[in-house]
Amino acid sequence: MLEGNRVSRISVRGFAVASATAVTTVGAVVGVASGDPQSSSDNFEAAAADTTLLAEIPMGQQAQVQVSSLTEQADAQAAAAEASARKSAEESARIQAAQLAKSKKDAADTKAKKEAEAKAKEKAKAAERASRDSVRDASSFTAKSSYSVAEVKAMARQMIPGDQFQCFSNIVQKESTWNYLAQNPSSGAYGLVQALPGSKMSSAGADWRTNPATQIKWGLKYMNERYDSPCGAWSFWQANRWY
Repeated sequence: MLEGNRVSRISVRGFAVASATAVTTVGAVVGVASGDPQSSSDNFEAAAADTTLLAEIPMGQQAQVQVSSLTEQADAQAAAAEASARKSAEESARIQAAQLAKSKKDAADTKAKKEAEAKAKEKAKAAERASRDSVRDASSFTAKSSYSVAEVKAMARQMIPGDQFQCFSNIVQKESTWNYLAQNPSSGAYGLVQALPGSKMSSAGADWRTNPATQIKWGLKYMNERYDSPCGAWSFWQANRWY
């Protein structure tokens, strides 16, 4: 046994050298047994030479080398795991950013679409109002003592926007058959559009009883204000048989 904390050491050549030494030693013994002095001498010399190689690396240092190797492996594995986690986090962040950008774009597109639809609707209403303003006013017709159905219809065509005339005509046909003097005996409704009471039409002119133009003017205003248009009033009338 060596001094201090030194212990027996193994050759750098490892187990291969140890094995070779063992074989050489066995050969020496065999040589002796066989009575071959030369062979025995050679084998013992080889064994001695190989034995001297066992003092290369102390066993304590071997343990340190193994621990260092394991530590390096652990560090490498930790670094690889950290890199993988970082890459995964970056990919997740990229996906979230793309989703957020898409959501913002969809919201902006939806907002722009709604604004465009609102503008288009307002433009259509403005065009409709312009069309209404361009029609002939009731006061432009010369008052007469009486009017035929054809004359009343001709007046209405000049006062009602072209795309609304048929709807207006449908209502008047159902309500009074174009008789501007028509009066409902039970309710008191009066005129072309059967205003109830008839005196409501005075807001359009004092001659509401005898002037179909005044009645048409009031009827058109009523339909626009309550149903947005004569066609809106006609749709309601069809569903309810009144308006």
